[in-house]
Amino acid sequence: MHYTGYERLSFDYPMPRVLRVTFDRPERYNALDAVGHKEITYVWREIDDDRDIDCVIVTGRGKAFSAGGDFEMIEKMRGDFTTLAQTWKEARDLVYNVINCNKPTISAINGPAVGAGLVVALLCDISIAARSVRITDGHTRLGVAAGDHAAIIWPLLCGMAKAKYYLLTCDQLSGEEAERIGLVSLCVDDDELEMKSIEVARKLAEGAPSAIRWTKYALNNWLRQAGPIYDASTALEMMGFTGPESGEGLAALKEKRAPKFPPGSPV
Repeated sequence: MHYTGYERLSFDYPMPRVLRVTFDRPERYNALDAVGHKEITYVWREIDDDRDIDCVIVTGRGKAFSAGGDFEMIEKMRGDFTTLAQTWKEARDLVYNVINCNKPTISAINGPAVGAGLVVALLCDISIAARSVRITDGHTRLGVAAGDHAAIIWPLLCGMAKAKYYLLTCDQLSGEEAERIGLVSLCVDDDELEMKSIEVARKLAEGAPSAIRWTKYALNNWLRQAGPIYDASTALEMMGFTGPESGEGLAALKEKRAPKFPPGSPV
């Protein structure tokens, strides 16, 4: 039996040899607590070893893809070094596990995708966004550097100028704008998202499996050679969780207001 014992992810097979992984905590907009963060990090190793599938779709239950780390998890990271170090390790492993998974992957982005959710949404080989989706990387609004995945892939997808604009300002992109600038592969009407993801999965699952996997492996060397850039960004993100800016950013999120960061910086 594959994929047993998961609490925050569910699994089904929409067609033969296609696995669908679903963030399954809809009452919290699929926000990831410590359990969910660990599961989405390491499920890729099980997928990599699964000889019964040739393609993977990732989506979210309900109105969200995944709303990222929940407030409790962030608060614990700020106050506990062991939690912070463990989260850094999982954040690092998540990016490399998605990149190194040998199966072609598709994200069906049905709603908000934040934090680890956005990592998976944009690192999948083919990303399909619903038209109503709004995409944002909110790290700097939280008061930490844009780590997770942004430095390793946004410049490759949409160019440095657009990457810097959206990562520094935290402005939102519509699904259509994300497709226009190359941040996602496709944008479709909301009611077509599931059908389109299965249609693309069928093409991949019925294609030449070795040729597709080896093409993916070669292309992902662009990401592997950017590994040092990613490692620096995620280390700086974790450093930010120890400082005052993330405290104000978290408070602002919880109070649903704009953050008031102090001017100037010690560095």
